[in-house]
Amino acid sequence: MLKKRTSQLPEANFSDDGNIRHLHLGSEWIQGSMYLEDSIGLVHEYVQRMMAWLLFVDPETVTDRQAMQLGLGAGSLTKFCAKELRISTTAIELNPQVLALCRNAFKLPADSPTMRVVLADAAQEILNPKWWGTVDALQVDLYDREAAAPVLDSLPFYNHCRRLLTPEGCMTVNLFGRASSFERSVEKMSAAFGKDAIWAFKPTREGNTVVLAQHTPTRPKREVLMARAAVIEARWGLPAAKWVRVFKPMLS
Repeated sequence: MLKKRTSQLPEANFSDDGNIRHLHLGSEWIQGSMYLEDSIGLVHEYVQRMMAWLLFVDPETVTDRQAMQLGLGAGSLTKFCAKELRISTTAIELNPQVLALCRNAFKLPADSPTMRVVLADAAQEILNPKWWGTVDALQVDLYDREAAAPVLDSLPFYNHCRRLLTPEGCMTVNLFGRASSFERSVEKMSAAFGKDAIWAFKPTREGNTVVLAQHTPTRPKREVLMARAAVIEARWGLPAAKWVRVFKPMLS
């Protein structure tokens, strides 16, 4: 199955625009980006918001946690989690060309005991029981070459995603695309996680909406979120105070 799918995958390439390098998959659509002078920094606002799970955990426990990305993209989240947060990180990527390009052009380090890329179909890999109950931060960003709609966006898929998470775990999903339906996607996530487990950002200027789903629903008080946001900004340079202002539970 994987061999059949990889034989039909688009070519991975990149372009430079000033001090930013972009990843493409056989089209003009940007699939990820990197600052040429800061390979760890997160270029896009929606990618930064994929880190919003940090608001739901004690900052002092972050280094003990595990992250997983479904879709490597330009390696931005994988590098940030492994190098900046210093947590155990696994990325699942279908296209071997994307992995090779990330190594050669996007400064993705070689696999190590704390960071690795698994070449596999994410839909199949997450069925492996070895991952169940191990992931604290699941970051889902799976798009085809035209960025038209999420490749995986079904109720069974989100059920499997929830099974990956620890009790305190969160899934963040990038929803973007001309053919995507925010409401339908949220309905499926709500069916898998429970309506009270879903939080959403306002859309970015580019039209990306990041949705977060908790394995175990909580309602941290605003002062708790703001206190954690201050730590996140100080330690990791992410605009977490703004997150709190443009982020709310879907059922409130």
